[in-house]
Amino acid sequence: MKRFFAFTASIFILLTCTIITFAGDFAKREIHGFSVDGGIFAFEEYGVQDGSGFPYSNIFVIDTATDQWTAGSPFRARLEDETRTVLDAREEARILAGSVMKSFENRGNVVATNRTTELGIDSKRMIANPRLVVPPIDDAVEFRLEEISFAGSARCQVFGSTQGFRLLQIGTQDGDTTRQLHEDTSIPESRNCPLRYDLADLVTYFPEGQSPIFAVLIRMQTVGFEGPDGRFLAVTGKLD
Repeated sequence: MKRFFAFTASIFILLTCTIITFAGDFAKREIHGFSVDGGIFAFEEYGVQDGSGFPYSNIFVIDTATDQWTAGSPFRARLEDETRTVLDAREEARILAGSVMKSFENRGNVVATNRTTELGIDSKRMIANPRLVVPPIDDAVEFRLEEISFAGSARCQVFGSTQGFRLLQIGTQDGDTTRQLHEDTSIPESRNCPLRYDLADLVTYFPEGQSPIFAVLIRMQTVGFEGPDGRFLAVTGKLD
């Protein structure tokens, strides 16, 4: 009997170690919001890097009119010291971003969210009322995500086809009106061999006297050291 329990315990430890060995790291995110005029949007991803165990934080600041990073963005901090914490990395990233962080006060509202752990959802489709008004006074907004296969760089080809994406806004009144918001024609090196994309968050902001603005956060799975890693990117624009 003792041998049986010893054998069972050994199997349990082996399986546990196997699970840990092949676990990538999925970043958490914080949405910092929009500037008062809605001209810029910021969010942060942070966590502990798989393999190295180093804490990191990346702050992205985006011009909502052009859907491009602003000068200096992203502000990346990776502390190559396992004794340092994620809070340390986040503080370092804020120091790198400097005064730009004063522009944000969490303006805007997260009106839809898909979690990585949530089951039974279509992670490529998101539909929501654009602000919390009951009963609604706005038309609902809908976004759909489509993946596009690319050969990828020589470094990525060992993992097979890498993925780009196309983001669409769908007319909710007739279902036929489609506005293309983004379409990859190549894979940026900064994405590090992307394997999959899912819609993560829809954030909206209604600046006074201006057209409402949106930011769609997309969760991207990339090739990591111990398994797929989860990172974020965003597409911004005006709600038409």
